[in-house]
Amino acid sequence: MKFRLLGPVELYTDDGQLISLQRRQERLMLAMLLLDPDRVVSAERLIGVLWGQRPPATARATLQALISRVRKAVRVAAGPNADGQVRLLALGEGYRLSVPSESVDLHRFQRMVEGARILTDPRRRSARLSAALDLWRGPALADAATGTVRERLCGGLEESRLTALLDRIDADLAAGRHRELVSELAELVVDHPLQERLHGQLMLAFYRSGRRADALAAYRDARRLLVTELGLEPGPSLRDLHAAVITDSPGLDPAVGSGSGAAVVTAAAGAEPSTASGTPGRAGSPREVQPPLAVVPAQLPAGVAAFVGRTAYLSRLDALVPDGTDERHDPTIVTITGTAGVGKTSLALRWAHHARRWFPDGQLYTDLRGFDPEATSASPSEVLHAFLHALQVPAQRIPAMPAAQSSLFRSLLADRRMLIVLDNAQNADQVRPLLPGSAGSMVVITSRNRLSGLTVIEGAHPMHVDLLTTGEARRLLANRLGAERAAAEPDAVDEIISHCSRLPLALAIVAARAAANPHFPLTVIANELRAARGGLDAFDGDETFTGVRAVFSWSYRALDPRAARLFRLLSLHPGPDIAAPAAASLAGVPVREVRPLLATLTGAHLLFEQSPGRYGSHDLLRAYASELAHVHEAASERGQAQRRLFDHYLHTADLANRLLYPGQQLMSLAAPGPGVAVAELAAPRQAVAWFASEQRVLLGVINQAAENGFDRHTWQLAGILTTFFHRCGLWHTMAATQQTVVTAASRITDSAGRAHLHRSLAVAIAALGRDDDAQAHLEFALDQFRELGDANSEADTHMGLVWVHGRLGQPELGLYHAEQALALWRKTGQLSGQANALNNIGWWHAHLGHYEQALAYCGEALTLHREIGDDRHGEAVTLDSLGFIHHHLGQHDRAVALYEQALERYREVSSRYYESRTLTRLGELHLAAGDPPLAGRTWRQALAILDELTHPDADQLRDRLAALPG
Repeated sequence: MKFRLLGPVELYTDDGQLISLQRRQERLMLAMLLLDPDRVVSAERLIGVLWGQRPPATARATLQALISRVRKAVRVAAGPNADGQVRLLALGEGYRLSVPSESVDLHRFQRMVEGARILTDPRRRSARLSAALDLWRGPALADAATGTVRERLCGGLEESRLTALLDRIDADLAAGRHRELVSELAELVVDHPLQERLHGQLMLAFYRSGRRADALAAYRDARRLLVTELGLEPGPSLRDLHAAVITDSPGLDPAVGSGSGAAVVTAAAGAEPSTASGTPGRAGSPREVQPPLAVVPAQLPAGVAAFVGRTAYLSRLDALVPDGTDERHDPTIVTITGTAGVGKTSLALRWAHHARRWFPDGQLYTDLRGFDPEATSASPSEVLHAFLHALQVPAQRIPAMPAAQSSLFRSLLADRRMLIVLDNAQNADQVRPLLPGSAGSMVVITSRNRLSGLTVIEGAHPMHVDLLTTGEARRLLANRLGAERAAAEPDAVDEIISHCSRLPLALAIVAARAAANPHFPLTVIANELRAARGGLDAFDGDETFTGVRAVFSWSYRALDPRAARLFRLLSLHPGPDIAAPAAASLAGVPVREVRPLLATLTGAHLLFEQSPGRYGSHDLLRAYASELAHVHEAASERGQAQRRLFDHYLHTADLANRLLYPGQQLMSLAAPGPGVAVAELAAPRQAVAWFASEQRVLLGVINQAAENGFDRHTWQLAGILTTFFHRCGLWHTMAATQQTVVTAASRITDSAGRAHLHRSLAVAIAALGRDDDAQAHLEFALDQFRELGDANSEADTHMGLVWVHGRLGQPELGLYHAEQALALWRKTGQLSGQANALNNIGWWHAHLGHYEQALAYCGEALTLHREIGDDRHGEAVTLDSLGFIHHHLGQHDRAVALYEQALERYREVSSRYYESRTLTRLGELHLAAGDPPLAGRTWRQALAILDELTHPDADQLRDRLAALPG
């Protein structure tokens, strides 16, 4: 007799005869009983899975009929010689099916996988795992379960299948079968694009096959997918593997490393010698390599593909790399200065990518926006916050004051070798707080200004970048246009170079247009540039800028009117980059019409696509576009374009917020104006990705809106962003944004705006531990909303006070404010608010030891959440509360079931932090029940999430794990 669950559900006799189960419900019931044989499955659970939350009145009678048919089929399959081993019994309020475990393919698969993991020979391990995987004939329960039921029952099975497959590939890599794996892995990453371990295995297979460039390309593909789909950078294992590939780490050799990317990188790090020779610096001198950080930041953006020359500068930078043998105690600082468009950033990034192997503790990068004509330059505090986050400092541990942030940054970099690239610095004061305090690290700063103060005081090495030589400029054009075409018209090439003033930026723009028209004579292009140059006034009396503006003008005049208008209006965007819906809103045209215009501007090198779907521009071009906008666009048209832009971000942020927290009380907005394109978001994951990709833009939009008098957009957008910032732990950013807007709002008489802002600011500063200040802001907002008669917002502010009093250890006050919120929401009829308030009342009764009252309130909250049906997060929080209550009532099994339901809901809406909280409580439940090993496994799941979020709760949980018995 055989039971087959790994594919369509099938039942066979010993002689191979298929026993027919005609109805899907029969197959599903059999599968449920076989998933956990010899355990009682309750009738309630069977009914819930078979019919969902609204079973028919005849469900129990139908269930008994189904059991009878399944029992008959099992008896036929077992035959007369089963000897009592196969029985389907009714026990209490449920049913138990007893069968030999070897008769079920699922349990054979699980045993074979467990057996494979203890085998040390990778070939034998691969063979055993391959045999286990061969048992799968398709998706588990393929013809029995569908939709959410299948996800609930089979999610773990499919994960086990994928894990076994990944383990088999690891074994094959360890056995040296890397060449055979490349094609298989290339297909698998298409089927599982967000599985980082697969991407790492493909990189390793490429590398060991001698295809290093393909390995690096595979990393770039993986990173692009993760950033586009999730708004997240690759995890530490994949980044470490990428660094190991770039540096040809010995640990990548099959004889040194092991199969998986993470293990290989660990081995590589362990194998790295403490000294190395042959690196830039003093000839033959040893170079200290400190232990790498747990997660190595690798923030360098991509370099310029058409880079030529600059060999003397590159060699000098090589020579300045600290070698660790001198007596210096301060970092090496290099300032790369020169005129706009001369290629300072290209030079810095070209060298930084080349030099990263000498800085094993990571590379940090930021654009300081010192010369952006529209955007505010980056503050040292903003940059330090981002750097500290990259160094895995939890948000709650980042100091509020810039001086303390700088001190912490220097402490973290002490005795480490890191490369820091500070691009587009405005002056020395902007970069001084960002400098490490000890030797070993190197800082490369680019600026149009000389930054003499850094040379005099900090001992920086100045490097002034000149224009390209004529030979370098010729090579650049030849590389872009083709050597034959350039050689055919040498005089035209030299005239083009002259008109471009030997600036790489101008040459790239001309080359882009010439390459797009391969039959266009270069002589004609030279003539057009000559005419454009003659028609321009001098720009600040600088002949170089006169030349580059001539190139810009020549390229701009070749645009059709719609593309030219978009180019002008893009200068109104705060940067650093823009997506198509925002560009469409600026221009007041549909998204489908703006995409070809963006492609036109990118093809003309007036924009660049720095990541899929996101466009940036050189600050010189932005300045030129801004100049054109002020000439060709009336002030009223510029104001309307800005309003459309702010409407786009406001309404897209509101949509994303509603997707993330559908039950949250949100402010009402005026309808977007005509011509506004709201981004198309349909799922919480898309909302998270949008917020992550637009984070810096949104901060710029808030500042720009405040500066230009769009006060309503300012405070409403800042209030909406609170949800995302709080979810991601960006509390300093949230607090700084809210404080800026509160200051701006004090200039106006918008009481509602100020009240919303004070409430949002309270959330930010409470998360940073300033609970008393948060309470004061909330009480101010409460008074304002009460005077305005805004009962819903008043109730929502009471809920903020519930949270703050809970943090202060004041359950009685928390209970009071929850009751006040409930009374207000009952008056307004706001159901989701009532459900959340009821749950909070129950939660605080539980903490006061009133478990029966707590059960009643939380039970009512759960019923209401399910009636509303659109707030999975709120339902999950209530299930968690009920799990806590049943735990303290001594009802272990019921508490486990409730916690598991809460986890399921949290995973549906990607509430990672809340998932970790419930896992922590579930572990406490297992520990109280006398099962420390299960508690430990559960806590380790929670710890993995907290570490991923770099949340401060991780350290406390790690201590609890270490204290577990055994």
